[in-house]
Amino acid sequence: MGAGGASGPMTQSSMSEQLLAAILSSLESDKAEDVVQIDLRGKSEMGDYMVICSGRSTRQVAAISEKLTDLLKAEFGVISKVEGKDTGDWVLIDTGDVIVHVFRPEVREFYQLEKMWQPAGAASAKG
Repeated sequence: MGAGGASGPMTQSSMSEQLLAAILSSLESDKAEDVVQIDLRGKSEMGDYMVICSGRSTRQVAAISEKLTDLLKAEFGVISKVEGKDTGDWVLIDTGDVIVHVFRPEVREFYQLEKMWQPAGAASAKG
């Protein structure tokens, strides 16, 4: 299935990599903006990756979040813990392996999560 020729049960690492790939693909197709991926492995026990992105409006933030949780449930059987969907300013989706934050831009600017989690100088390392 993956590179390296390993067969057998999926490792925790490969599962989180597959979740991350599906999440990034879903965010891209739903036109999420300024998507940032942060590797938490070895930094935090809360998950392997954090993904932060923006939606232009409360409606888009809610739609991105809803489509993402539906996809994760349908394709991976992952029931995500979701907080904040009712207001649509900031939605937290916790899959266990990958934590996704979907913000309205001004709310994202206020909290500045990237600055807390990325190494110094990495925040602007987007190509």
